[in-house]
Amino acid sequence: MDSIQSCQKAKPTVLVVGSNGQLAKALFRNCPQRFAIECWGRADVDVFNIAMLKKRIAKLNPKVLINAAAYTAVDLAEADAQAAFDLNAIAVENLASIARDQSIAFIHVSTDFVFDGKSSLPYRPESATNPLSVYGESKLEGELAVSKLEPQQAVVVRTAWVYSMEGKNFLTTMLRIMQERDSLSVVCDQIGTPTSADSLARVLFHIAARLISEKESPRGVELHHWTDAGVASWYDFAKAIEAIAVQLGLLKSSIDIKPIATEDYPTPAKRPAYSVLDKSKTVERFGLVQSHWQEELKKCLMEMVRLKMENSR
Repeated sequence: MDSIQSCQKAKPTVLVVGSNGQLAKALFRNCPQRFAIECWGRADVDVFNIAMLKKRIAKLNPKVLINAAAYTAVDLAEADAQAAFDLNAIAVENLASIARDQSIAFIHVSTDFVFDGKSSLPYRPESATNPLSVYGESKLEGELAVSKLEPQQAVVVRTAWVYSMEGKNFLTTMLRIMQERDSLSVVCDQIGTPTSADSLARVLFHIAARLISEKESPRGVELHHWTDAGVASWYDFAKAIEAIAVQLGLLKSSIDIKPIATEDYPTPAKRPAYSVLDKSKTVERFGLVQSHWQEELKKCLMEMVRLKMENSR
């Protein structure tokens, strides 16, 4: 027993802040055997209490801190800007500063909303930013906070259109609506890449492992992009969800899905019309292999079927 406990203690610990979100849950599900994982949510830690944060993190002594906490209610942020900036910028600065001072590798997850969507080519990490919404502005402020602190090891990963099999996201919302209605309308002129929270989690662990191995030769702050491969509109995404869900028996039958323009579906926050991210730098830097978004979507839906069958036994 002692030797087993000793072996477990030898695993490097990855601390995930933001345990209630879909990404944090995916990180917990996908944690490799090589790591021990600790997930903290609002009930566990106050990200605005720096003194308490320092003590708690120092006691845990993680090798990597992944910040998966964020204010992600894009439309609500327009009327609740202070809350968005608090969590997406001030809390990020607090965590990044502690990671720097305690020599912990820091991984922060950001968003495609830092861009205005006016490009016709995939956005590179160094592309000019110009957020259209409070949410995008607050996330960009968080990125800048990390850069200004100049930690020895930090990676900011921008991602987009993240979904998972649980929580409130485009996938779960579409499945619910498709079960309740005979038809629905989905925006067809916003272009991006659906990204599985599980595939993103696996990439973040891959990056974490690389940062640990490079601890003796840190690179400062790195800015990267990651989504699944391919391009789609929200309409394309909805049609793919429908087709695979019917095939797997999650939906009894197809429904009528109509494409509409963004102007026909007004929202408080403006969305970038085009937010495809160029991942080539990240693929080369970390030796990653991309999966197409439709492959990852099918894996996610197949897991939903498996869990549904398991729960029905």
